[in-house]
Amino acid sequence: MKNYTITINGNKYAVTVEEGNGQNVAQAAAPAAAPKAAAPAGAQGSVAISMPMPGKITAINLSAGTKVTKGQVILTFEAMKMENELTAPQDGTIASINCQVNDQVEAGTVIVTLN
Repeated sequence: MKNYTITINGNKYAVTVEEGNGQNVAQAAAPAAAPKAAAPAGAQGSVAISMPMPGKITAINLSAGTKVTKGQVILTFEAMKMENELTAPQDGTIASINCQVNDQVEAGTVIVTLN
């Protein structure tokens, strides 16, 4: 068994590689980087909005508690050298914003929740 530390996009991962049966099996632990502060209990909304593709958050236009309408721009991100907008999929109130400007966010990560 060998332990490695791998850095991907600035995030450090602890990886253990086991040897056996002629195959190597890798297991990755959670990122070693400091986790972001969790939202207060009950702050998560019932509608999760995920990052559609990997990118860098360039602007957050609204804050938690703001009422939004379907199609309203919540934040802007850069992906594939283009500016993209993340919009509200429905009317509601922003319950939480789980990212900050300049964060590199992977596709599928929940970055906004609505009530």
